[in-house]
Amino acid sequence: MYQLLKQIVKVGIVTEPAPLPDEELRVTAQRLRAAVLQRLGRALVIRHVDAGSCNGCELEIHALGNPYYNLEGFSIKFAASPRHADLLLVTGPVSKNMELPLKRAYEATPDPKLVVAVGDCGCTGGIFGESYASCGRVANVIPVDVAVPGCPPTPTALLQGIFTAIMQAKAATP
Repeated sequence: MYQLLKQIVKVGIVTEPAPLPDEELRVTAQRLRAAVLQRLGRALVIRHVDAGSCNGCELEIHALGNPYYNLEGFSIKFAASPRHADLLLVTGPVSKNMELPLKRAYEATPDPKLVVAVGDCGCTGGIFGESYASCGRVANVIPVDVAVPGCPPTPTALLQGIFTAIMQAKAATP
């Protein structure tokens, strides 16, 4: 143990420097926070529904919660129930087994509700398409407001998709 501590003291701290602040992300964050608060007067609540994805999109969605993207700093949080949600974030091609639960989640979400289809599978059905086991894209099952393509889409693309959905909804409401 002593040798290890001696080596640590001798070498010093060896890490990457912290990333520089991303000005584009900061501006997007301010616009998104302002749009959410103007539209809802409170935090935007998202219900994530995995309709049959490979979990690639989920990894990027989870990255939104890290300190770099800081989703809660944008006045956005996730809920366990669609009854508390304003937006459904749906990933993957809709499997036949998830068709009814996805429709129920959509119906349980209070109006005005927003739906964002995430990833190539959610937008187009991806490599799975429509088959005996898959309904294909999310829009085949429930109405979709915004599609965020990519396999998987980056966290920044996900933020832009959420922002687009909010801005479209804000423009549609009087």
